[in-house]
Order: sequence, then structure tokens, then C-alpha cells
Amino acid sequence: MKVVILAGGRGTRASPFTEYMPKPMMPVCGKPIVARVMEIFARQGHVDFILSVGYRKEIIIDYFETRRADWRVTIVDTGEDADTGARVERCRHLLRETFMVTYSDGICDVNLADLLAFHQTHPGLATVTSVPLTSQYGTIEADGTGRVLAFREKPTLRDHWINAGFIIVDPAVFEFWQGENLEREVLPALQHQGVLYTFRHNGFFKSMDTHKDQQELEQIFEQGKIPWLQSATA
Repeated sequence: MKVVILAGGRGTRASPFTEYMPKPMMPVCGKPIVARVMEIFARQGHVDFILSVGYRKEIIIDYFETRRADWRVTIVDTGEDADTGARVERCRHLLRETFMVTYSDGICDVNLADLLAFHQTHPGLATVTSVPLTSQYGTIEADGTGRVLAFREKPTLRDHWINAGFIIVDPAVFEFWQGENLEREVLPALQHQGVLYTFRHNGFFKSMDTHKDQQELEQIFEQGKIPWLQSATA
């Protein structure tokens, strides 16, 4: 199954690194984050990748020209300023069968076989993986009088689910494709048409939006706390 990876944005929240390097090339323990994402798929048998590039594309092209001969990596220039939904659509000519889409900065231990099995059980055309929201702040619990009962450090909010990427899509979805932005336009349009489902995943997920996120991911790798890798190789 082909895997489309969105790797063309400017990544402004990761500045100043992204002033001279594309965000997908930000390193995590010696490898670009995009390569770490690709490893998730490769360890589960999916090695046919389409990289949708744009900003500083020559750096990504140069990296993959001399690496990973055991992967098939097709690079598509989808423009420096294209939005996420437009980038997927500009790869449409390569997507004749059911395919996967994800971001170049999200690490997750989702079982892709389970995700695909769920996708095949419903009549929809797309399945997006969702994970519980982890608060970036600590929370305070109090009683009715305002007396503080407990502090919770960055709790997982299981009543709120967020888009983690790792999306499975049938080619017929392009008949319903509307808008340029995947998150704000395309997916809501699919939801409105009743063809979008979600696979709820309670395992590990970490996105790398900022330099702080990069440091946290590197710490996870260095300490061997990589549950997604252990799950993928099991």
C-alpha cells in the first residue's frame, strides 16, 4: 500500500531551524523525523512511499537519493505554498488503489493492520486515526468551595480526541475532496458527506511541532522509551 507523507510545509513553529532546513529533516537521534515516521510503516511491511515536498525540497531529495535502497521513495514536488489537502490531491495521479496519508512529524505506535481492518468494516472512504488529547498544561482539581484537591501534570483528556494522521483513504474519496487544507476543509467536507470514520488509538503518540518537542522525542529515544518501535517489531 502506498504511503503519502506530507513533507512540504514551512514549519514556522520550529523556527529558527526551518529558516534553512525543511522541518521533516529535523533530526531525532541522528535521523530526520520524516525517516523516523517512515520506519513506523516499514517495520509493518509498507515501504512504498510518496513524499509530497515543497519548501527546501532539494535537501529532502538529496537525502533520499543515497539512502534506503530497500524502500521505494517517490518524491513529488507539490509546490512551496500548497496546503496539506492540495498536496495530497497533487499526488492523485499515483494513487489508484487504497492508500495511506500521514504527516512527517508524528510518531505513533498504531497497529496499521488493525487500522486497515477497521477501515474495511465500514462503508466510508477515509479513516483517520485519533488519539486522546494530552494537555500541554497541568490542571488543578478543586471541590465546590474552591479548595484544591489535587494537581495533575499534563493529563490525558480522554473526552477529547485529536487527529494523529495515519489516515487510510480509498481513491473514490477524491470525488468528495473539497478545499485546500486537509484539517480545516477536506476532512470536515468528508464528515459532512458521511464518508469519514475514525479509528481510536489509546497508545503512544507524539508530534514534533517545536524545538522543545524535538528535545522530548530525543530523550524518549535515548532512554529506550519507544513503545511504538517495540509494538511495530513485535
